[in-house]
Amino acid sequence: MSTLKVDNIQKQDGAIYQFQNKNLLINGGMNLFQRSTSATGISSGGYHAPDRWYLNNAGGGGTMRFTMARSTTVPSGEGHGYSMKLDTTTADTGLSTDGEVVFLQRIEGQNLQRIKKGTSSADKLTASFWVKSNKTGTFTIELYDNDNTRQNSTTYTISSADTWEQKSVTFNADTTGTLGNDNNTSLQLIFWLASGTNFNSGSFTDNAWASVTAANRVHSSQVNIADSTDNEWLITGIQLEQGSAATDFEFEPHDATVQKCQRYCFKIDSDLNGNTQFFAATAWDADEGYGILPFPTPMRAVPTLTTNGTFQVSTAGTTTTLTGVTMNQGNPLNSTLKIAASGTPFTAGQTGTVAPVGASTSNYLIFDAEL
Repeated sequence: MSTLKVDNIQKQDGAIYQFQNKNLLINGGMNLFQRSTSATGISSGGYHAPDRWYLNNAGGGGTMRFTMARSTTVPSGEGHGYSMKLDTTTADTGLSTDGEVVFLQRIEGQNLQRIKKGTSSADKLTASFWVKSNKTGTFTIELYDNDNTRQNSTTYTISSADTWEQKSVTFNADTTGTLGNDNNTSLQLIFWLASGTNFNSGSFTDNAWASVTAANRVHSSQVNIADSTDNEWLITGIQLEQGSAATDFEFEPHDATVQKCQRYCFKIDSDLNGNTQFFAATAWDADEGYGILPFPTPMRAVPTLTTNGTFQVSTAGTTTTLTGVTMNQGNPLNSTLKIAASGTPFTAGQTGTVAPVGASTSNYLIFDAEL
């Protein structure tokens, strides 16, 4: 199928699609790792390393462990700087019935209205990506409709071990089930890396939308990435776009990727010189105070706050180590933070700056509004 690109549009299948911001995914090039460039001993689901990408390690008797890291191993000459590398560090050769390892991204409904799902003019969607693994064979890739509990799965094959291969799969359009026009999860793109019989023992129907039956979601020949500590899986250049053909990966400016990711996660940590000032605070009474930290971009929803490390406040020439930094109030634009200290070191109305103690980047605040 030929594809015509003109400025910021692409014409395909007789329809005209958006070309700029065509990728429905964020950080498909694995360029941003705010939380950590390496997460070890992963034993449960979470946002561990690359922004916007969730790894679920569930079931399997609770024995599987993984390391997820940013890698500079990339397909040669394709313009990519980083990939995500998943290493199996504790193997599970016989998955339990509910075992699953999936790598996925959740997409807001309000960013999906243009695909017209649930209407007679619904679009096909094409996923393309570069992948490399020592494990050859069949892998399942799935679109999961959260709003209507529908799904569509198909497969791709890794043919050559330890070799970058570019893959492309096209999902048929779904004329059933419109997606909510809101900031909640409507669609997920899911890469299956291992599955128990709860997910692969039914009737796998390739590239057909249907109401979810768990046993039908994964192909019976699905590779088990967790069956050996020699196993690894690398991926980059992931794109999900309208139409029945993959177009070139959309390389966007780094600051554009940062801004998109900070809608879901904003991390502030110490710089190498230990000079980072997180926010200004004013003493409310002798042992607590409050400050406002604006977010660099509006967040998807009111975030939660995770802190790590030790913090201090400098007021009137005196530095006091804090016993805690917590979120008192929040909204998508900013957060009111409460600081607390032992004893009575403050004078009401006194203003100071809050900073980490020392130069370690393990001193941080993370505001999380992920899907």
